[in-house]
Amino acid sequence: MLHLTGGGINGYRVARFLVAGPKLLAISACGETPIDVKALKSQPKQYVGSDTCKMCHLEHYDSWKMTLHSRMMQDAKKNQDAIIVPMDEKKIRDDLAKLKNLEVPADKIFIPKVDEILYTIGSQWKQRYLVKKDDKLYIAPVQYFAKNNPWSNYNEAQWDKKTWILGCGGFHATGVDLEKNTFVEPGVGCEACHGKGSWHTALPKTAVFEKRETIVNPAKLTMGVAVQICGSCHNRGKATQHKGASWAVGYEPGKALEAYFKSVSFAAGNVKDVYANEFSKGHHQQYIDWAQSKHADEGVTCTSYHYVHQIGVPATRSQTHAAGSKQCLACHQAASNLRPLDLLGKIRLLGGLLGPASLGDYRPHAHESRGHEPHYARLGVEYPASASPGRGPAGHAVYLHPSFYHRPSAPRHVSHE
Repeated sequence: MLHLTGGGINGYRVARFLVAGPKLLAISACGETPIDVKALKSQPKQYVGSDTCKMCHLEHYDSWKMTLHSRMMQDAKKNQDAIIVPMDEKKIRDDLAKLKNLEVPADKIFIPKVDEILYTIGSQWKQRYLVKKDDKLYIAPVQYFAKNNPWSNYNEAQWDKKTWILGCGGFHATGVDLEKNTFVEPGVGCEACHGKGSWHTALPKTAVFEKRETIVNPAKLTMGVAVQICGSCHNRGKATQHKGASWAVGYEPGKALEAYFKSVSFAAGNVKDVYANEFSKGHHQQYIDWAQSKHADEGVTCTSYHYVHQIGVPATRSQTHAAGSKQCLACHQAASNLRPLDLLGKIRLLGGLLGPASLGDYRPHAHESRGHEPHYARLGVEYPASASPGRGPAGHAVYLHPSFYHRPSAPRHVSHE
């Protein structure tokens, strides 16, 4: 027998669970539709989209909307303002003509018109554009850099040889289905980190414990597994479960990433994206660097320093818990107090690799303001490429591992419901 209590919270009737034979039934808060939990969980999970999640988690949704994840990929047909620059063909071709080593002449490179752009990819640093050809999405062979206003080529000779969905789909969109050539929503949505939500959303709020069991909360996973959620996108490599794909096809939050994805490495022959010391040349490879850092050894993970979403206006727009160097100094205060002379003295133990340096040029942890390199400290002194151990833009900046002069502190734990 099913039973509903009268009254309840604010006059609403509150649902109860009752056992009807072997079945556990959950009743919606309005008391209209009983849900067979066992039958529900016997069905495959499906993606439902972030707009469904916001119906119960509005504050988290609003916070997520302020992140770069939500704007990784935007629908240009629904919001033409997602295109951050005029598609001026003359300006684009003029910029392309200045570039060397183009594989296609500047006047022959395909340049999409505004009405041909279906989706945009990125906007913080640069922007690329998805267009349709033969009913499949491809990344157009030009890209715009938001800083300094230049246009550049992008894979101009091969741009229409590999579809976006096979090469990048799982990085830029949520709920990608390679067989159907579809995705549920553009951008890195709620379910990219929390898993498919159909079971969770089908259950009423009153089914508190059942609902919790049907969704992934990364904060409740072991740290080693939780950080691999970040690694499923902030990475570069190949799928192990689907030939030809360059993202972790089949991976779901809470699973072991390496069963679905193999990161690039110098040892495996990739000299384009990684240096000989296995640290990154290319972008969006933060997980590769983190995995071989002292931070990883000590259990300091991505969410020790970055929030994914937080209620209210965030302290920073970079999704760090503090701004600039303050983020690192929260743990590394002792290291920041090292006198330049003390540090340089230790550096010279390398056997004169760096040679003399000006004390005035030393800037503790200058890298915080220039990129995602928490495993390296940077000196404000530039040396020729021959003096660098194979690391740094154009081989000029010398980077030293923090373990050379201090050990990282214990991680700070961040949790959310």
